Amino acid sequence: MIKKLFIGVGGIFLVLAVIVSAVIYWASKFSLSTQELEKLRATQVSDIPYLQNTLPSTRGKILAVVTSTRMLGNTGRLTGYELTELARAYWVFKANGFEVDIASTAGGEPYALLDDEDMGAYDYAFLNDATAQHKAKNTIKVSEVTADNYQAIYFVGGKGAMFDFPDSQEVSNLAASFAVQNKVIAAVCHGPAALINAKGTNGEWLVANKKVSAFTNAEELLLIPNAEIVFPFLLQTKLQERGANFIAGSDYLEQVSISEKLITGQNPWSVWRVAEETVRLLGYEPLVRATTPEENSVALLKIYSKDGLGVAETTVRNNKYKYYGRLILMHAFVAFMKWEPRNGFKLMILADSLKRVSS
Repeated sequence: MIKKLFIGVGGIFLVLAVIVSAVIYWASKFSLSTQELEKLRATQVSDIPYLQNTLPSTRGKILAVVTSTRMLGNTGRLTGYELTELARAYWVFKANGFEVDIASTAGGEPYALLDDEDMGAYDYAFLNDATAQHKAKNTIKVSEVTADNYQAIYFVGGKGAMFDFPDSQEVSNLAASFAVQNKVIAAVCHGPAALINAKGTNGEWLVANKKVSAFTNAEELLLIPNAEIVFPFLLQTKLQERGANFIAGSDYLEQVSISEKLITGQNPWSVWRVAEETVRLLGYEPLVRATTPEENSVALLKIYSKDGLGVAETTVRNNKYKYYGRLILMHAFVAFMKWEPRNGFKLMILADSLKRVSS
């Protein structure tokens, strides 16, 4: 994620570039060793206790839908779906007794975006699992999906979704079918682009008068300053035009909105909760799962945002959670990009406290 932000800056401002370089250098201090990274990349389902308690797949089926788009507009850059947004939800659904199918607009093998900075044990377990990989590389074509076969649908994010999800009549019809049957519809990050042209039972836009969260204009424009040209539209703006009650949380932190049977998450850091709330709306209490270092870091950042640096540092000292220091530094990076140096330096101090406690 830090590299993505650096690309977004584009090196326009020299002072900012120097600060950013310093943050990146410091972030490298949180990097895993070659041996640790190799061990992480080799993660199997059998290495994750949560997945050893998986319930039998007797509760029905959930359909995950990913984009088939491979190019980011006219930029010449590859895009696709975010692997972390598929993998983490896939395991939550599987662990809680649901079979998971994967579909895409074109069918076959869509392009998955992988970023070592953002990937954890569950993501590599997904890459190393034969069944999961077979489904991910042989996706069902959306036009061949029968909504009656599924209890819920989950639209996976990734910038590619901004191009084919809204333009696909099959995607819109599928979302509408789930709405008409009063089934659970979940979407995260750019995934809510699938809902843009779908209509509900009353003939109005499906998202009209619903609480909805998705990748915000602020998050989009910070990463891609010319996003209004790169994409057909800005997702937040279009959802609001469709009558959605758009709920924006803090940039790059978890935000989940629930409106009847519609569950939407703002960004990749919202996936775990979106998946578990989907299970709840289907009538089951999700299995207990140990939170990941990334989730702990998001919670810590929320404490910092609400109560300040002192309380956040005390939280670090008083618990035994594992944190993801690079995520804290990513938010320091974001603060500097927003010309909030005071906030940026405080976040660097918070990241340093993680190193001091763990040393």
